[in-house]
Amino acid sequence: MTNITALEERIAHLMRAVDDLSDIVASQGREIDRLTRLTEMLALREAEREQEALDAPAVNQRPPHW
Repeated sequence: MTNITALEERIAHLMRAVDDLSDIVASQGREIDRLTRLTEMLALREAEREQEALDAPAVNQRPPHW
């Protein structure tokens, strides 16, 4: 095998590895985007629950008709 052929073979393997890694990074980017949206949605939901808890009457407080 000549040096040129060996180099071409190595380049082909490296290009394949780069393509595979590129696909993996793109997939991880999509997953990060999905998880970010989910986290934002859950944080908003939790903030709403906390606000509802603050708006609710206190447990140990007498009702206004007393």
